[in-house]
Amino acid sequence: MLIDKFGRKIEYLRISVTDRCNLRCVYCMPEEGINELKHTDLLTFEEIVDFTKCAVSLGINKIRLTGGEPLVRKGIVGLVKMIADIDGIDDLAMTTNAILLKEFALPLKEAGLQRLNISLDTIDGKKFQQLSRRGNLQNVLEGIDLAMKCGFRKIKLNCVVQESRNEPNAVQVAKYAAERGLEIRFIRTMKLSTGEFWIVDGGKGGNCSICNRIRLSSNGKVLPCLFSDIGFSVKEFGGCEAIKMAVESKPLKGSLSKTHEFYNVGG
Repeated sequence: MLIDKFGRKIEYLRISVTDRCNLRCVYCMPEEGINELKHTDLLTFEEIVDFTKCAVSLGINKIRLTGGEPLVRKGIVGLVKMIADIDGIDDLAMTTNAILLKEFALPLKEAGLQRLNISLDTIDGKKFQQLSRRGNLQNVLEGIDLAMKCGFRKIKLNCVVQESRNEPNAVQVAKYAAERGLEIRFIRTMKLSTGEFWIVDGGKGGNCSICNRIRLSSNGKVLPCLFSDIGFSVKEFGGCEAIKMAVESKPLKGSLSKTHEFYNVGG
């Protein structure tokens, strides 16, 4: 069991499998893209699985795969299958922008993925292109429809807002979710570099007092807090030791990060 120095039980691991994304959302990535990690800098699937086994042995039972966009990582279905086969995981989920979900929904379900969180900030095609700078909203909506037919345990929508759920785009997405029986969370725009963050409306993220998570970056750093520059290299310390060091270093409250971005730590 992993308990930090403030008495919080750590049982949730978010794994960023890539820093790459097929969108350039205005609140997440620069329009020109990023300096992407070399493929050789990314953890291999075997390294991710070995790390996950170590995390589970220490008390982690909830796993979420993130990116960037996890579906652009070649072989992602195979990774899901390998993680799903690990004994002791009660919840295996993925966050995706759903651009490629039509192709992957059924294979992911068959591989053992249990839940999906899907980013959807608007259901207006033109606004979607403005916000994402690329991509086709219709692909997302068709991906959601197919995923609903596949029988996932739960599908949630993540809607980024400037201030609140009362904004026009958010109201429309909420209506879309209600019509389909989907849960929705409203995530106010956050800034890592200045430490601006809020509790997620409809979720638990951002509530430091009950934070139960650690993160693994795509290049192998274990991060105790999104809004912090602290990180411990799996390659340097080994998985189990890096996890223990991260939990021991977990701050009471997030502050800011000058080295992390949402696209490379999974939000």
